[in-house]
Amino acid sequence: MAKKPDLYNWDTLPKEQVRKGVERSGFRGEDVLLVMNWLDPGMKTNPHSHPFEQVVYIVQGQMRFYIGDEIVEGGPGSLIRIPPDVEHYGEPCGDERVLNLDVFNPIRDDYRHLVEYQKEEFE
Repeated sequence: MAKKPDLYNWDTLPKEQVRKGVERSGFRGEDVLLVMNWLDPGMKTNPHSHPFEQVVYIVQGQMRFYIGDEIVEGGPGSLIRIPPDVEHYGEPCGDERVLNLDVFNPIRDDYRHLVEYQKEEFE
């Protein structure tokens, strides 16, 4: 008989404070990584790039993304694709905390520490 799947909730997963105003938690599948970000208005931005395609889903709040030379703004329900190796960053717009969900495939090795609590599921 197959093991019953574990049920998790973003509100109770371990959170990592990245810097002031930025926290994140992770959840993984076999080949996919989900990272929920809690972003406070006024947080320090961090322009960066990586070799991973990134899909962003805005869960709560308004967010402005700088992707290469383009700027896009979205709110709850918005989806944004960030191609690999393109410099990008985001920042909250307004006074509300933003929750944005990032999806990566394959799983980023530099984020595996976020899903250490799931280790036994993938051994």
